[in-house]
Amino acid sequence: MKIKISAGLILGLLLVACSSSKKTIETTEAIEKKEVVLSPEQAEGKMLYENNCGKCHALYSADKFTKEQWEPIVLRMQKKARITDEQRDLVFNYLVMNQ
Repeated sequence: MKIKISAGLILGLLLVACSSSKKTIETTEAIEKKEVVLSPEQAEGKMLYENNCGKCHALYSADKFTKEQWEPIVLRMQKKARITDEQRDLVFNYLVMNQ
């Protein structure tokens, strides 16, 4: 009797272990890669954002803040990053366009 119960438990564990790996494979295959093509201005804004803003702190995802929230943040950080008004606009436009 004990042998039948033990064999049943082992068989059940094997079935559960085998079925969960299949779901992982299906989930991984369902993920699609999103390719983003940036305009030259957006690429420059991205480079400025990563190279200047990323020197002092971790970078936020563009969708972390709204356009209205990004505006005062970028204006305030411009002085610390020592970027021109034109460069500030490139950073701001990059962040807003990639939300």
